Amino acid sequence: MSKLKQRWGITSNFQMAVIFVVFAINGTLSAEISKLLMGLLGISKATTPTYLYYPLLLVLVLPLYPFLLMAVGYLFGQSAFFFPFARKMLRSIGLGFVFGTKKTP
Repeated sequence: MSKLKQRWGITSNFQMAVIFVVFAINGTLSAEISKLLMGLLGISKATTPTYLYYPLLLVLVLPLYPFLLMAVGYLFGQSAFFFPFARKMLRSIGLGFVFGTKKTP
């Protein structure tokens, strides 16, 4: 646990617990919102083949997750940790343009 705290720059066990809670809430929330959006689009498990349903669900979850991570992290007072984390995730999935590009001198 101490290696993870050092890697993330965390000083207390309480902060570590809050970060784990934020990850848990965010994972569940992003999956449920994606299912809701799919329902609004008329896509359900009952009417869509499994080989299409789950890839479509992932296509919705992947871009939604980092944005929700920033929002939930902010609500729990951990924005200093989660904003850079989410930006890195967005860059890795090709959505880094959302924050603009940094100009290197």
